Amino acid sequence: MATKNKKQFRRNRIKMRLRKSIIGSNERPRMSVYRSNKQIYVQLIDDNAGTTMLSASSSVESDAKGNKIEQAKKVGAAIAEKAKSAGIETVVFDRNGYLYHGRVKALAEAAREGGLKF
Repeated sequence: MATKNKKQFRRNRIKMRLRKSIIGSNERPRMSVYRSNKQIYVQLIDDNAGTTMLSASSSVESDAKGNKIEQAKKVGAAIAEKAKSAGIETVVFDRNGYLYHGRVKALAEAAREGGLKF
């Protein structure tokens, strides 16, 4: 069985491999996903300026109730709504070393249904 350090090392290797080619700009920000054991967080980041433009999380969104996948769907819809109101239509998706499966996939699909293109 893999220990915690081995799992973190593997995710960090994957994360660095992905981040070499993913760069967010003001017109097309990077949509970064962080998944903890209880919550899920998403940020729209402008890497050129080094700022976070928008963010949403299951701990902040008051309507994010239910199981973890349902929470991820609500957070994805919330970030899409915030992005549309800010005039952002396209983003670069950064899964942050996590597998595109489960909560990460549910968040991405809900953001796509909300109108974001990536």
